[in-house]
Amino acid sequence: MNAAELKLLIFRKIDLLEENKLQEIYGILLNYINGQKNIDDWGSLTEEQKQGILDAISEIDSGKGISHEKVISKFRKKYSHV
Repeated sequence: MNAAELKLLIFRKIDLLEENKLQEIYGILLNYINGQKNIDDWGSLTEEQKQGILDAISEIDSGKGISHEKVISKFRKKYSHV
């Protein structure tokens, strides 16, 4: 499969997605593209920043995180009248 065929196949799959899935795929794509550009960012962080990120990952892994849906719902309720 050449690049043009692959792009068409990807487009067709994406075109069939519901809006929420489309937004999710867009976020994943941006994260992937930006991650490729900023691969060396970790090395430029201070030890305190690195530890903060590692601590946050540990909290999420232990179930202490708040889901994206809950955060969005909270702020939609809070600012829906604005």
